[in-house]
Amino acid sequence: MLVKSEFDIQFHLSVPTPMMAMLHLHPSLEPQVRAGNELAVEHIDLETKANIPVSEYRDVFGNRCTRFVARAGAIRLSGTSVVEMEGLADPINAHAKQVPVENLPSEVLQYLLASRYCEVDKFGPISQDLFGWMTPGWTKASAIRDWVHEKVMFNYKTARPTKTAMDVFTERIGVCRDYQHLAITLSRCQNIPARYVTGYLGDIRWPYSGPGDFSAWYQVFLDGRWMTMDARHNEPRIGRVLMAAGRDAADVAITTSFGNAVLTNFYVDSYEVLEDGTTVPTLPGTIAQEPVVTSANRGSAGAVQGLAE
Repeated sequence: MLVKSEFDIQFHLSVPTPMMAMLHLHPSLEPQVRAGNELAVEHIDLETKANIPVSEYRDVFGNRCTRFVARAGAIRLSGTSVVEMEGLADPINAHAKQVPVENLPSEVLQYLLASRYCEVDKFGPISQDLFGWMTPGWTKASAIRDWVHEKVMFNYKTARPTKTAMDVFTERIGVCRDYQHLAITLSRCQNIPARYVTGYLGDIRWPYSGPGDFSAWYQVFLDGRWMTMDARHNEPRIGRVLMAAGRDAADVAITTSFGNAVLTNFYVDSYEVLEDGTTVPTLPGTIAQEPVVTSANRGSAGAVQGLAE
């Protein structure tokens, strides 16, 4: 199966502004890329456009990142990719075993600790009461995912960039990333390493839900490898395309501007195509699509702001 993903994101800047972007596919997918996976950064006006020089680096989590200084005015970040995938739904690893903490790889230990949005230190008794009695491994991990899915109500109007796992637990309402933060936190409290993921999740062989967007889910470390979990869309899905992974949403913002950047255009889509490039039609559906985490602004006072999924 071939999945084509594309984006066109535009900002208006009042002054030249340093920015970072995390818009390439995850390095682990490079062997599967059939076309594209490049990021174009342009300064645009009514008649002309000019490329903005960029440089790349890998962050501490292994994500592919881009940095640049955008000129004042309108800028566009755009790109496409075509990835070959197996076309299988998220696997159910019912017999996956939990790895004792003392046997975890050292690089995985950080995914047991508290992070910006995941207050593990506040959830110990809560998590123990809810899940401490359950069989370790997939049984417990999937129970945490399903509990969050059932207890939290989705409402994109409640999105805010400061919302933590404890806020979600208390308010019982949130958006895509909030579901994942709560599930990640409860998992870590049960010594299940969990990390936050961003990527594409199009309506591939799934009822159409409206205009596309980036998505968020999470992964748990069982049987010595990372396995997909999604507390918002907790049914097995086809066509997840990984972009970045980190401790929580703070580590994997799609764009970060070190100054004010006004979002003026946002287009994202991910869909199945045939070998000749023909788009495979989606199934009919009426479910509204939610917005997702796309950016973070750091103003002159250092305040972190952003859009939330």
